[in-house]
Amino acid sequence: MGNIYTNMKIFQFKEKIDSLTQSDARIMAPLHIRIKPTNVCSHKCSYCAYRSDRLQLGKDMFTGDYIPREKMMEIMDDVIEMGVKAVTFSGGGDPFYYPYLLETVKKLTGSPVRFASLTNGSGLHGEIAEVFAQHATWLRVSIDGWDDRSYSQYRQVPEGEFTRVMANMENFSKLDGKCFLGVSLVIDELNAPEVYGFIERLKGIGVNSVKVSPCIVSNDCAENDLYHEPFYKQVREQVDRAVTELKDENFEIYDSYHAMNDKFQKEYTWCPYLQILPIIGADQNIYSCQDKAYNLDEGLIGSIKDQRFKDFWFSDKNKFFNINPSMVCNHHCVSNIKNNIVLDYLNADPEHAGFV
Repeated sequence: MGNIYTNMKIFQFKEKIDSLTQSDARIMAPLHIRIKPTNVCSHKCSYCAYRSDRLQLGKDMFTGDYIPREKMMEIMDDVIEMGVKAVTFSGGGDPFYYPYLLETVKKLTGSPVRFASLTNGSGLHGEIAEVFAQHATWLRVSIDGWDDRSYSQYRQVPEGEFTRVMANMENFSKLDGKCFLGVSLVIDELNAPEVYGFIERLKGIGVNSVKVSPCIVSNDCAENDLYHEPFYKQVREQVDRAVTELKDENFEIYDSYHAMNDKFQKEYTWCPYLQILPIIGADQNIYSCQDKAYNLDEGLIGSIKDQRFKDFWFSDKNKFFNINPSMVCNHHCVSNIKNNIVLDYLNADPEHAGFV
């Protein structure tokens, strides 16, 4: 198994990197697009970034929004024509509650565009599960609770939902397909003692990968670290043990449980990843990133409600430089490390490039 989480993937697309700067007149297609097809979700996770008053995400989100079928088919045509490499369906809501998801992904199966999805797992059954198993590159289920009672407490769902989701994942792992099944294990003070045992259980039902991440509780880095401090060591010991004892060539553990300075502090004034991985929201707006989605003041690039995505994308390049991360992105940012790597590459002095 290669390194699927490396921040260096972008360097397989050097021409795209070189086109990013404002001085380069080229506008190339994004490599990867996150599409939020619907804001509807059957779970009510207490920490959900799009519904928490403590975070900037989702502040302008309307929970009833969804991309109309005709517009979604148009977007898929554009994505294929533009040569986009990959599409990830995410929330907002849960993509598996989007009534046209099956039709959408079937359209992609006959194209070179790879696709994946995030989900809570409750809709992972039937034909849509079979299509994902056979054609998707990966699928990641978000989990917090470790049994029916805790899961119900986290998500305000009836007891028994945890058992159904676990069964859905186990059944999915047994389907004849190539899709890489992952779990995003979100850590907080309640599930901190359960980390090792639950990772072991996930491996036992056929999950291919577990990503261990801290629950984000604030827009302020110091407040997040302070929240995790009382149980940080306890979690770290369990994650380290899991990596040592459970990780193998068929089961990956992506350890993302760490202090978060590298996700918050930004000194750069423009965002390379805005042109690499934009967001299409359920409101038919284009946003700079998943950490700025549904933020009309600071994350909006434009709307495709009344125009095609390809026409919007290849118009004036200046729209990609209207967001200054050093001023408006002083919050969690999933692309911060990657932005710094790309900017370091772009800022290299060509006169000294040969002195490697």
